[in-house]
Amino acid sequence: MIILKNATYIDWQSLEFSKTSILVNKGIDNNISFISNSEIENYKNVETIDCSGKLVTKSFGVGHHHVYSSLSRGMGAPKKNPQNFQEILKYVWWTLDKCLDQEMIEYSALTTAIACAKAGSTFAIDHHASPFAVEGSLEIIANAFEKIGVSHLLCYEISDRDGMNITNKGLKETESYLKNKQALVGLHASFTVGNNTLENAVTLMNNYNSGIHIHVAEDLSDQAHCLKTYGKRVINRLHKFGVLNSSKTILGHCIHLDHCEIELIKNSNSWVVQNMESNLNNKVGHFSGTGLGNNIMLGTDGMHSDMLQSAKFAFFAAQINDKINYDSTYKRFRNIHHYLKLNNFKGDGDNNLVVLDYASPTPLNMDNFYGHFLFGFNSAIITDVISDGKLIVKNRIIQTVDENQVVRKAQEIATKLWKKMAQ
Repeated sequence: MIILKNATYIDWQSLEFSKTSILVNKGIDNNISFISNSEIENYKNVETIDCSGKLVTKSFGVGHHHVYSSLSRGMGAPKKNPQNFQEILKYVWWTLDKCLDQEMIEYSALTTAIACAKAGSTFAIDHHASPFAVEGSLEIIANAFEKIGVSHLLCYEISDRDGMNITNKGLKETESYLKNKQALVGLHASFTVGNNTLENAVTLMNNYNSGIHIHVAEDLSDQAHCLKTYGKRVINRLHKFGVLNSSKTILGHCIHLDHCEIELIKNSNSWVVQNMESNLNNKVGHFSGTGLGNNIMLGTDGMHSDMLQSAKFAFFAAQINDKINYDSTYKRFRNIHHYLKLNNFKGDGDNNLVVLDYASPTPLNMDNFYGHFLFGFNSAIITDVISDGKLIVKNRIIQTVDENQVVRKAQEIATKLWKKMAQ
C-alpha cells in the first residue's frame, strides 16, 4: 500500500477536483480509495507521500512505441542520405534493426521503460523488429519492462522484407509469446507483407483472440504498392482479410486514406493511433482524424516516450487540416485506457497514478483544465509515478533499478550498435 496525503485528485474522466488523501492498493488492476487524514493513523507502516500543493491523476500510456529505436539517438548519418520515406526505412531503420542482438534489445527495452516511467506512462504498446534476433525478443522486452515496473502489450513486426525464413521466425515468435502473455500480432506494413503472411497473421489473431498491430498508409508509397500489386487500397485489402474485425486491432498512422477507407475504419471495431511528430519528421504528410470516428489514440512511434509532448504536437500540428480541439486532443491522449479496458488487457487499473508538482501562476480548475493540460503541463512536473500500486518513480528518481548504471551500459551498447551499422 501507499498513501498519497493531502492531494488534489483529478478524476481523469470527469475532470472533477477533490482535496483528499488516497490509499493505493498494490497489485495488477487493483483499486484506490479516498480516506481522511484521521484515517491515516490506521496505516502506521504504510509508505506515505505528502502531496500538499500537488496534483494526482491517472498515469498515461503510449499507444504505439518502438523499443528498437531507443539506442538511435545521436547516431551517425546513414551510408546514403535518404531521399524519400522508402530510403529512410532502408538506410536508417532497417539497417538498425538488422544489427540488433539480444543484449541490445534488452537495453533498448530498459531505457525505453525508464523513459516511459519518468514521463508518467505506466503502460506501453510496442511494435518490435529485430530480424536477426527474433527468437525470444518479446520475452526479453517483457522482462525489461517488468523490471522497471511498466505494463505492456507487445508484438513482433512480421514482414517478408528479409525473406520467408525470417517471416516464419516472426510468426513462431508471435505464437510462442501469445501462448503465455497478452499480446498483439504485429505486421510491418502492407507493402512488405504478402497475402500468405497476412493470412497466417490473421489466423494467429483469430486463434488467440488477439488483434493486428500494423502501419497503414504512412506514406503514399504504401498505397501505390497495394494498388499495383493487389488491385486495391491498403484498408480494403486488410478489410478483406478480416484485420478490421477485431477491437484489439491497431492501425498506425493512417495518413493517406480515401473516403471509402475512412468509412471502413469508422464502421469497424479497429483503432487508429496517431504519431504526429514522426510524420512531420519523415515528411510523409499530416494526420487527420476527420471522419475516422472516436477510436483514435496517440503514440510516439519510438521518437521518445513523453505522451504529454505527443498531445501538444497532436493539437498544434493538427490545426492545419484536422478538426481537433482541446477536448478531442485530451480524449485521444486518454483513449488508450478505453482501448485497454474494452479488450480486457491487464495492467492499467485505477492504481496507476502520477503526482504532478504544478505551480501555475493562474487558477486551475475543472472548467479550465484543458488549457493547463495543453499549455502548462509537461513531463518536468512529474515527481512520482505509481504502477500497479507500486512506487516506481519517487522524487523524479527510478526506484526499481540503478538508472545511472543502466544508462552507462546502454551507452556502451549503443556504441557497438553504431559501429555495426557502419560496417
